[in-house]
Amino acid sequence: MSQSQLMGIIQRLKTLQEQDDSGDVQSRFFEVNGRRVCQVKYFSANDTFELEVYDRDNKAQKYPFDNIDMTAIEIFELLQEENEL
Repeated sequence: MSQSQLMGIIQRLKTLQEQDDSGDVQSRFFEVNGRRVCQVKYFSANDTFELEVYDRDNKAQKYPFDNIDMTAIEIFELLQEENEL
């Protein structure tokens, strides 16, 4: 994966923040080769992200982040690991 893909992830996360006018929780999925790797949700009430990471059995683990950069880096690394499989 290239640096431009990291910037694309950050842009998608920023879009989540900007689209949150309705008060609803905004979310996006990230996939590699048709396989859903993770979902990220943005909670405007406390300006946090929740990353839900799916394993091969589609079981999920959730991780909270209060920093857009750390969220993007984690997503980037997950996608990179999936590409290497």
